Amino acid sequence: MPPDLEMIAAALADARRNRIAIPPITETSPGFDVASAYAVQEINTRKRLAAGERIVGRKIGLTSPAVQTQLGVDEPDYGMLFDRDDVSDAASVAVAELMQPKIEAEIAFVLDKPLKSANPGIEEVASAIGYAVAAAEIVDSAIADWRIKLADTVADNASGAKFVLGKDRRKLSEIDLHLGGMEMCLNGKQVSVGVGAACLGNPLNAARWLARKMAEVGRPLDAGDIILSGALGPMANVAAGHEFAVHVQGFKPLHVVFA
Repeated sequence: MPPDLEMIAAALADARRNRIAIPPITETSPGFDVASAYAVQEINTRKRLAAGERIVGRKIGLTSPAVQTQLGVDEPDYGMLFDRDDVSDAASVAVAELMQPKIEAEIAFVLDKPLKSANPGIEEVASAIGYAVAAAEIVDSAIADWRIKLADTVADNASGAKFVLGKDRRKLSEIDLHLGGMEMCLNGKQVSVGVGAACLGNPLNAARWLARKMAEVGRPLDAGDIILSGALGPMANVAAGHEFAVHVQGFKPLHVVFA
């Protein structure tokens, strides 16, 4: 008997709403695969849209070759960014609203042109980007103890929760997306380092993959959309009282406070 996708979608939504994690879907629902997981993600996306939320962009996950190898996959995954999850202007992020959050440093792109073609080249992707900013993604999992396989995280909107965009906007010509470095510090102590090349060789490669995938699934990228292009280094655990400083080469520091 195939997995009941509506029931799985409801279980994930309830877990997020009640902040009570559930066992891995891949363990409780035999036969639950990545195609099923994207179908579950789409069910909950449509429910959130029907409730009045807006999609403001996309997030790309699994852009590290090491993490892909760990999960046995050969491409990234994606999730939706909703307006209510943008905490860029918040004084602090409430840990009580999350379950088991982590933070990662990224570069975000904001489009000023749509990307609707099925197979855009890297130059077309670059020309559609209005500007880039340093960003932090706050990931969270509805799956207990982060015991995720690929289908678990895909169904759970690629483990997306909140995001913070920096205010220091840069044109692509002003930054080094390949070799630009990243350092993330927690209360003054380094907890993550990385480089643009850690994100599929270049964050633009990740954006190109996303543009192709979004055209394929019928949700093409539009002007104004935000792209969280993927982690530049390892994630760090989050707790109340933590203050992170994200330093991405070419941008002013980005600060994220948890309360």
